[in-house]
Order: sequence, then structure tokens, then C-alpha cells
Amino acid sequence: MPDTPTSPPSSARRRAVVFGMDGVRLDVLRSAHTPHLDAIAADGFLAPIQVDPSGPTISGPVWATVATGVLPPVHRIFDNNLDGNRLAAHPTFLTRVEHARPGARTLALADWPPLVSTDHGGPIFPGGRLIPPGGTEHHGLATWEQCEDRLTDEAVEVLGSQDVHAAFVYFVGPDAVAHELGVGPEYVHAIEATDARMGRILAAIRARATAAAEEWTVVVVTDHGHRDEGGHGGDSEVERTAWIAASGPTVPAVPPEGLAHADIHPHVLTALGIDLDPSWGLSGRPFDVDVQPA
Repeated sequence: MPDTPTSPPSSARRRAVVFGMDGVRLDVLRSAHTPHLDAIAADGFLAPIQVDPSGPTISGPVWATVATGVLPPVHRIFDNNLDGNRLAAHPTFLTRVEHARPGARTLALADWPPLVSTDHGGPIFPGGRLIPPGGTEHHGLATWEQCEDRLTDEAVEVLGSQDVHAAFVYFVGPDAVAHELGVGPEYVHAIEATDARMGRILAAIRARATAAAEEWTVVVVTDHGHRDEGGHGGDSEVERTAWIAASGPTVPAVPPEGLAHADIHPHVLTALGIDLDPSWGLSGRPFDVDVQPA
């Protein structure tokens, strides 16, 4: 439907939020109670993907690929020590939004330090906020939920009331629990609790005073799976299988063949009406673009 003279241009209405859920194994996710993720999938898709073989099944390389749209041989991150990276040459999708839309506001919140702080050679997302400030690499089993409640409260406050164009909100909980206790009931609880926190944030977005004039793209992604006993970094199917869920005005009901972590960066930009520049050398393509035959 064409814009009316009193409505903002379509690109001005568009917003995007990417949720990172660290270490959520696909087969366990499918058996968990995740109504908010299920609703996103029903409005768009939820599809399995594979961690690219050019990098290991480790958080640092995969989240760098999600952020930058390029693969480990390009951004030069191969483990959770980010020293020696080439992130400055490959901006995140949040940075590209800021460059393409002068004055646009972005948000990155995380409770794993290398994503948003200088720990271990970070940040992957410059200008992001670590919750809590000065937090440790993995939160203890007694405290991770309190930490992620704080993170959720901040996301609800900012995304519910401020003019944010694009955001990345990350939860470490499922990964932290799997490392300590393996893939069991506590891990399922962590996944379900993370879904509930995401639901609070999405409810705040829907309740925005400007919500009726906005079009939101929502992406949810995990970086890798886990072995039954907990742990990852190897090449087993459960470690290398990840997934993406997405909904929004430009998200197809059926994802393209070869969907990958690197596709999130270009899809967020095109969903916001930002043209992709071939000189960026992106490895992925938007979700609604199929790979063309050679």
C-alpha cells in the first residue's frame, strides 16, 4: 500500500532488532516451551543453519560473522581471543546503519564482555553496553538470571521508549548453563527463561507510542550447539548446527537455500532500506534473495 502524504516514508518507519541466544541446541529448542520464538517463526521462519566450515564452533568467530557479514578468514577471529582482528575494516550492521542514516540511534546490550567491551581484544560491537558493567566472562549459576533480568530491564526501557533504529540484544544464559551442567533440565529452563525475557522486550516494542507507524524486523539467532555433556568447539552435528528465526515485512515464509549466519548483516540493512555496497565484500545476502545459479 503506498504511503499517504501524512505518513513517513517506508524506510523511515523501518526498525530492526537482532536477538542473540548463545549456545542453543536446535533439537533441544524444538522440545522446549518457547512461545515468543514460536510466534516469530509462525510469522516468518525458523530454519537450521550450519556454522561455516571456515571457522570453529566457538562464540567469538560466529558472533563476529553475524555482526560484520564476513567470514572468519576475513574478520580474522578464530576463537574467543579477538586480538589481531580486522573488525575496523568490516563494520557491524549497527555501525552501517549509523553511517547510512545520520542521527539514527542504535543499541547493543550483552552480558559476554568481548561483544561490547575491550576484554579479550573486543569489542565486536563498538559502543555497546556490558550488563552488568565489569561483568565476568561467564556468570555463575546462582547469578546469571539476575544479570539477564537487568539486561532485559534495560532493553525494555530503551526499546520501549526511545527512537532506536536497530539493536542487538544478547543473552549468554543457555551457553553458561550448558558449560556447567550439560544439556539437561537446567539447560531447557535457561532456554525457556531466555525466550520469556525476549518476550518482555518484544512486548515493550509493540507498546511503543510510535508502534503503529513502525515496521519491525525481528531476527533471533544462536551461534552453535553443545555436546550432551556440555561444551563445543568441535565438528559434531550437534555443535555445528545452529539456527535463525526471523519475521518482518521483508522476511519470506520460506528461507532461501544455504541460509547462513553471514546473511543477517545484509538482511538487516536491506530491511531498513539501506543499499548494499559491493565494495563491502559481504559473504551473505538478504533472506529474501536466493543464490543465483552459476
